[in-house]
Amino acid sequence: MKFFHISHTDMDGYGCQLISKKIFPNGTFLNANYGLEVKLFIKEVLDKIQECSTEEEILFLITDLNLTVDESKNLHKKISQLIENNYKITLQLLDHHGTGKKSSEKYDWYYLDTSRSATKITYDYFCEHYEQFEEKCEPNFVKLVQAINAADIWKDKDELFEFGKVCMSMVTKSFEINHLLFPTQHRNYKHFLLTKALDFVTKEDGYILLDEKIYYFKKEFLNSSAKNNTLDNLSSAYLVESLDSKKEELTVYYKDFKGLLTYSLGNISISANAFLKANPDFDFFMDIGRRGRVGFRADHKIDVSILAQKLAGGGGHPNASGAAFDDFKESSLYSDVKKYVQNKLDNCD
Repeated sequence: MKFFHISHTDMDGYGCQLISKKIFPNGTFLNANYGLEVKLFIKEVLDKIQECSTEEEILFLITDLNLTVDESKNLHKKISQLIENNYKITLQLLDHHGTGKKSSEKYDWYYLDTSRSATKITYDYFCEHYEQFEEKCEPNFVKLVQAINAADIWKDKDELFEFGKVCMSMVTKSFEINHLLFPTQHRNYKHFLLTKALDFVTKEDGYILLDEKIYYFKKEFLNSSAKNNTLDNLSSAYLVESLDSKKEELTVYYKDFKGLLTYSLGNISISANAFLKANPDFDFFMDIGRRGRVGFRADHKIDVSILAQKLAGGGGHPNASGAAFDDFKESSLYSDVKKYVQNKLDNCD
């Protein structure tokens, strides 16, 4: 069976995927915020489905995301068309946001229950539909689900409410891996941290013990060697390795100069310089933010202050400069950003 799962970008959303991974560890997972991202990722999944064989069973699961009436209508229509073309698709949406009420009343695949978190709904769904599911879960897993449920719908009298709050903070503040450039690693990082919480959920004052250990769990995930270091240095090294693994995809050109373009990294001084040192075939490094502000770094091969000035009236130092594009439009797709920047570079005198 082919499995596709789109979920939200908070603790509850990642909790849903931690559940579905028990049955579908090799599925396709995506995380979207509301609005444009939901539409883009639904389209991505529908495109991937059309690449599947009509002989394969397909489960398309959406959790912790409420669709508008128009979004639901369009999705229902496209799934129906695929089924008419002999695709074997099961569509299921599991959510708890009241704003999805109209859609839930119209479509049988849209399940809504405002009394439970999406994680709890998803857990109950898998318990009901997959006989071996509970056997695949760790002994404390149901307690973690309870904690997530308590914090997400704010059941402050629940015994695991404080534990859920720590988990919520842990997921929210685990921003060391950029989700736009490295969505799989970012998602795995969140899942790793939530899994680590299992060891504490039944302990006395477990929420305090977990809170004190989060820093070490982050270092454990980010450390690709046996040598200890600061969290900042480990994060930087992890980022450089991740960039190196995708550098062909992230490459842009300005005349005869070769550059690396990232999106929404921020604070690039350490990582950009480390990448350029490790990759002498690259001449410059660019990072563009969601509002069009750009940071440039170089290592004496090109004067990026001149490049910044030519591109967008910016400036700075030969090896560290900045600028801002007035006509930049935020996107959730790196490919759109790269196309925009490369066009600017191609037309820069």
